Formats: sequence, C-alpha cells, structure tokens
Amino acid sequence: MSQPIGGQAVLEGVMMRGPSNWAVAVRKPDGQIAEVCRPIESVMKRHWFFRLPVIRGVIALGESLAIGFRALSISAQYAAQEEGADAEEVQTELSRGALFFAFAVAIAFAVLLFKVTPALITNWLPIETTGWFVIVEGLIRVTLFVAYLSVISLLPDLRRVFQYHAAEHKAINAYEAGEELEPEIVQRYSLIHPRCGTAFLLWVMVIAIFVFAFFGRPHWYWLIATRILLLPVIAGIAYELIRFAGKHTDNRFLMALLAPGLWLQRLTTREPTLDQLEVSIRALRDVLALEKRDTAGDAPKVEVMA
Repeated sequence: MSQPIGGQAVLEGVMMRGPSNWAVAVRKPDGQIAEVCRPIESVMKRHWFFRLPVIRGVIALGESLAIGFRALSISAQYAAQEEGADAEEVQTELSRGALFFAFAVAIAFAVLLFKVTPALITNWLPIETTGWFVIVEGLIRVTLFVAYLSVISLLPDLRRVFQYHAAEHKAINAYEAGEELEPEIVQRYSLIHPRCGTAFLLWVMVIAIFVFAFFGRPHWYWLIATRILLLPVIAGIAYELIRFAGKHTDNRFLMALLAPGLWLQRLTTREPTLDQLEVSIRALRDVLALEKRDTAGDAPKVEVMA
C-alpha cells in the first residue's frame, strides 16, 4: 500500500511531504536541481486526541501551512542564487519570528477577504430571513474566491508556479497508480487530484453555509466573530471530506459531488514540461526514501493534502 503523499508548488520547484518527512526540490538558475529534506515532528503522532476527526484537520492544515512557508523560503533563495554560489548559503530558512509573521499576515488576508468581507457585504443588503442571508453570503464568498483565482491565473509570473503545481499532482497520481516515476510516464497522468488544497478551500466555503446557518444573523460584531472563530471547525470538516474523497476516488457519486472543486483546479494548474516533472519526481523520490527508512509498523498515519 502506498504512503500518503501530499505536496505544494514553490518557486521553480516542488515540495513533497509524507507522514514523517518533507523535501523540496528546486531548479537553480544554472539548471541543476537542489534538494533539501527535513523531518516532521507532528503533534498528531504524540497523542490520540490530536487524531480525532475534525481536530486532526485543523492540526494538519496548520502544519501544512508552516511547512509550505518553510519550503517557499528555501525555494526563493535557491531560485535567486547566482551561479557558483555556495549551496549551504541558500539553505537558511526563515526565523521562527519571521515565519510566524508571514503565517499571520497570510491568514489575516484570507480571513478578511473571504470570511469577513462577504459577511459585511451581505449584512448591508436588504435580506430579512436567515436562510437567504447565509445562502447569499455563501454565494458572495464563493464568487470572490473564484474571481480571485481567475485573476491571479492570468498573471504571467504565476504560470510557472501553476505548472509546478500540475507537476506535483501528476507525480502523485502516477505514484498512487504504481507507475514508474519517469517524466515521460508521469506526463500521461492527470493534473487534477482530489486531495488538492484548491478543492479544500472551495469546500471550506461551501460547508460554511451550513455551519453559519445555525447562528442566524447576529449583530455585525458577532457576525464577524463567528466567521473568524468557527473557521477551524469548518476547516476540520472540509479536511474530513477531502480525506474521505482521496480514499474513494472510484465512487462516482462522490466524485460528482466533488466535481466543482476538481474543475476549479484548472485555474491553478498548467501542463508542465518534462524538466518540471523531473523536479517534482526528485522531491517525491526523496520523501519516499525517507519514509521507507523511518517507517514503523505501529506508527499512526498522518493524512496529507496534495
């Protein structure tokens, strides 16, 4: 049975992660591929409480964001490296304080744009019933999200990032199908994956409609508070849905239900080149080698998003 593997596109490269390790591979300006590997000390392995449904989703999301920021900092330094520079000089990661600041800014931006703004816009509309209020709010939230992805997908500078995003998906799809990890073979696989973070974010917004319905239409300050404080609960529920879908890709009804999230990945993926697939495969092989070394028969499994 294959190890649960997830990943993320970074600058000129791909980060792959398993339950116990992550690795980032980056194409340097001189054409060589740089690789950095790190262990994962997940709190989910330390206590059963953190592996409970919904709670594990919140933990997994936080850990994925932290690893993602670390991988981005490494890739950014490698991508900007001058030819002949010492490789050790570019492996320095963000300090804990800088990582926390970047994490806080990113989360604050997302919450403000996709949670608080839709709630306030809907609150200004002449809507009387609670049902219509949460439905309209949800539609505004999803519309903002799709519009945001549509706009950034047009930016030329992000095209290569989206190609690496597709390269990550293709490599994982090929690995999960038991194929040999060679660029020409991996290229044949889909650039869509059911555990993708893009699909996860869409379902966070859809599930929010049902969760917020229980709280009606409070005063504007409680309205903002509920949209922020309930985000971990909603994210945990969305994680369980994506996790379940990743294990039942042969279920046609489930795949039809998740189809909007799969279609949305078309905005954040582009067909990769063989060179980009080579980078993705290198990161995947590094993680698989480390996971094979560290595998323990009684170690709890940690699910990851692709």
